[in-house]
Amino acid sequence: MARDRAGKQTPQLPLFDGGAKSSKGRAVGTNRPAGEPQRASGKRPAEPDRDPEVLTVAGLDRLLKRLLEGATASVRVRGEISGLHRAGSGHAYFTLKDEREDALIDGVMYRSAPARARQLLCDGESVVLTGRVTVYAPRGRLQLVADDVLGSARGALLERLEKLKAKLAAEGLFDSDRKQLLPTNPQCIAVLTSRDGAAIHDVIRVAFSRGPVRILLVPTPVQGAGAAERIASAIATTDQLPGMDAMIVTRGGGSAEDLAAYNDEAVVRAIAAAGLPVVSAVGHEVDV
Repeated sequence: MARDRAGKQTPQLPLFDGGAKSSKGRAVGTNRPAGEPQRASGKRPAEPDRDPEVLTVAGLDRLLKRLLEGATASVRVRGEISGLHRAGSGHAYFTLKDEREDALIDGVMYRSAPARARQLLCDGESVVLTGRVTVYAPRGRLQLVADDVLGSARGALLERLEKLKAKLAAEGLFDSDRKQLLPTNPQCIAVLTSRDGAAIHDVIRVAFSRGPVRILLVPTPVQGAGAAERIASAIATTDQLPGMDAMIVTRGGGSAEDLAAYNDEAVVRAIAAAGLPVVSAVGHEVDV
């Protein structure tokens, strides 16, 4: 006890000052003898840090794949298709680019996806894809595995085309007994296409390689405003020309919008009404 100036005793507060010792050989502020190790306060001593597991590159890729697929559900992504490649396996590989920012992701649509969805994939097409994000382990790259196309301009065209096909099929325009046999040795063939396109030169080259034949070019617009009506009119006019054995309606490949004139109802009905055999040679094989 300490005394104040009036001689009264006052309690002495303990000082907590690390390892300072009192005159009695005890650590100040404790009840243990000096030099005695401090006992644990009920908590287990911390264990030394363990070294993290060393992963292989393949193991890291697989870990990322598991983490990403476990944390990400189905997503919807809007972007522009670029670098589309349709493999012989039936899978479609592409890059999906952001339309406003400098961003992109690799994408794939497997052949197990609906055929309608795979048809909607087209270079330069703006689409909304559904799918899941994963890691392509062999390369450690992010990849969008798309399983459907929700919206696209091409999709709207195809939807209208399917409705038109159903309508015309119900009328019997596609019945097999309406098809005309092609002449074995035609003497004169009318070709309805652009004067400046490559299609007329391809037709002439192939036709002349088969034998002597006369080719009549009927200049016709192949796309743009009013093209469908003018194609239909050219078919009807050519059908009335004397000496014709058949006609070919042709143009080169292009986008779905470029080829839309040939899917017009007026063109289909003009072909159905023609007395001459009509061969459609529009686009490339991928456009069929």
